[in-house]
This record gives sequence, structure tokens and C-alpha cells, in this order.
Amino acid sequence: MRILVTNDDGIAAPGIRALVEVAREFGEVVVVAPDSPQSAQGHAITISEPIRLHQVEVIPGVETYECTGTPVDCVKLAKHVVLKDQQIDLCLSGINHGSNASINIIYSGTMSAAMEASIEGIPSIGFSLLDYSWDADFEPAKTVVRQVIRKVLEHGINGCNLLNVNIPKIPEAEIKGIRICRQAEANWKEDFMEAKDPRGQKYYWLTGEFVKSDVAPDTDLWALDNGYVSVVPSGHDLTVHQAIAGLKKLENNF
Repeated sequence: MRILVTNDDGIAAPGIRALVEVAREFGEVVVVAPDSPQSAQGHAITISEPIRLHQVEVIPGVETYECTGTPVDCVKLAKHVVLKDQQIDLCLSGINHGSNASINIIYSGTMSAAMEASIEGIPSIGFSLLDYSWDADFEPAKTVVRQVIRKVLEHGINGCNLLNVNIPKIPEAEIKGIRICRQAEANWKEDFMEAKDPRGQKYYWLTGEFVKSDVAPDTDLWALDNGYVSVVPSGHDLTVHQAIAGLKKLENNF
């Protein structure tokens, strides 16, 4: 079993170390991760400048590389350069510091890295803990990671190659279980703080409020709000399939 581990918080993030600790229980682990935080990079790739890749000794006993590119760059380099197209049995991304539930999957570097691997046909799981603190307690998350990996290895991921797993910020004893969910509808109500730098030039800092417009019991947001781990089968197909039939009636009018 060869397992690729990556993230978007950077090679030094506590979350990736927690993920590696669990992944090592299941097979050979190779880590390729950004050399600095790359949150909210989405599915960005580097095409206008060189990418540098260096083997580093930051996780004892694990073959580890840091990359100057994005999380998706890390997966591409892992597959084609580090492992030279050898088989990768599983890709794990995270453990992210903060939520990637609902619409956040669109912006997430963590989930885009896992999605890139899934596009390559590799079963992939992105893990996120709803705690943005660098000092977050990852012990409850590690238990969840262990459970999910074991089930995926035993039974596979039926119908897709990618799972988006979010873990609530509560003590392990208070986690009620794991729920398979759909992605909730939500959005960010954005604002930009305006300020001036020491030279008097204006700059803007993005802020915002997360607005939940869909908290039905079958959604990831409901699960997390009610003490469950949410697991959403995900993918790269952005087709709105239910709209096809209606639009086909208009085909001759375009």
C-alpha cells in the first residue's frame, strides 16, 4: 500500500503530521506538500514560473518533499516526478486547519489536491478539522481519520473517487458518529476592509461572513452543527445534470 499525503497549510503544519501518523499504520507513506501555506488556492496550478521541489527531513522516517507550488502542483509532481508514475493506492490531504464543508470545497487547496489525485483515478480523501488554531487538538480527528481510511480500504469508495470529510471541533467523546451527507448550499457575504500602507497607498483586505442557507438534516452543515462527522462524496464533474432535460428542449433555438 503506497499512500500519498499532501495538504494546503504547508509542510510544517501540525495537521499534516497528525495525518501522517495515522497513514503510516496502513502502508508506505510519501509526503509532498507546499513549503508555505497555500490556503484558498483552489485548483490553481503553476504555469508562469518554475516550481522547485526539495527532499526534506521534517517527518522522521517518512520520505518527504516540499514544493514551491500549489497543492495541486504537489500532487502532479508526486505522481510524475517523485514516484515516476508508480502506482499510488490512496491520496490523503489535510488535516486542514478549518472547515471545508459546503461551498468551501470550491476554494479549498486541501480538497483540490485530493480532487487532482481523484481525477487521476486514485481513491482520495480530504480531511478537515473545524478549528483554525495552529495549536488545535488533532487527537479526536486522528481517530476519525483512522476509521474512515479503514472503511475505504475495506469497502472502496462506491460511485466516486473522492470523499470530503469534515470533523467538528468537539471532544472525541461528544462526536455522535459519521454521517454520509450532501454538500449544503451556503455562501460568503464578502466585505473588503480598506486601509493605507505606510506610503499612503490604499489596500484592501478580504473579510466576510459565512451564510448558511441550507441546513437540512441531510447536509454536511447540519451534521457538523449537531456533533457528527460529515462525509460528502465529491467529484470534478460540475454538470448540473437535472437541468439537461429542460435545456435540451431549447437546443434548436440556440
